[in-house]
Amino acid sequence: MKKPELSVVVPCYNEEPSILALAEKFAVHGAGTPFELILVDNGSADNTGKAIEHAAEKYGFVHKEALRMNKGYGNGIKAGLAKAGGEFICWTHADLQADPADIFRAYRMAKDAGSKYIFIKGKRTGRGMADALFTGGMSVFCSIALGKILTDINAQPSLFHSWFLTELADAPDDFSFDLFAFYKAKEKGLEVVRFPVLFLPRRHGKSSWNMGIGARMKFIKRVIDFTLSLRKKVNGHDKSDAPHQ
Repeated sequence: MKKPELSVVVPCYNEEPSILALAEKFAVHGAGTPFELILVDNGSADNTGKAIEHAAEKYGFVHKEALRMNKGYGNGIKAGLAKAGGEFICWTHADLQADPADIFRAYRMAKDAGSKYIFIKGKRTGRGMADALFTGGMSVFCSIALGKILTDINAQPSLFHSWFLTELADAPDDFSFDLFAFYKAKEKGLEVVRFPVLFLPRRHGKSSWNMGIGARMKFIKRVIDFTLSLRKKVNGHDKSDAPHQ
């Protein structure tokens, strides 16, 4: 099998109904691109693992990675990244809200740029006012706390060259993973490229955090705690030099 040029990691937690449709979308939009789709069964309680196996039987680009216990969204991504073999690497969600077509747009942008020092990230459009205000508020807090402009932090996809994997070794296991990776890209002086993506309605299942004020407050607390701990760590060490362009 030809080595993939692009590796896409998708953590899947109780996403059984979405798996086959997700793989079908990748088959359509990834036609002609040497890529692999690493679907991580992130300790699911349903038949997500079996659904991934069925998708892998149908599509040769699908690979399964399985974790017995769910330790968080970030931990699922890290398990997939450890298996990624592409020159460019990306992660996204399994719930079909993030369109796989955007990943291949980002990949073409990275190839056209001709640089290893690029970090491409979507910027969501078509969101409700409440969600946009919530995201904006968190962006302002994180940007001020960490001294970098960090907007729409949890937008998908996030794509980068494989050398950047070494910078993610200490990434957190929860939803702060996106914040950590985005901050690291800024800290290392990568060219950050944003492009508009449409945030689609969720087809199946429920959000693991966007389930009312209680869940949101818990999410906010985790992000604030992680951001402050990251700021303390950054302030206690000399910042690394930016990579040679």
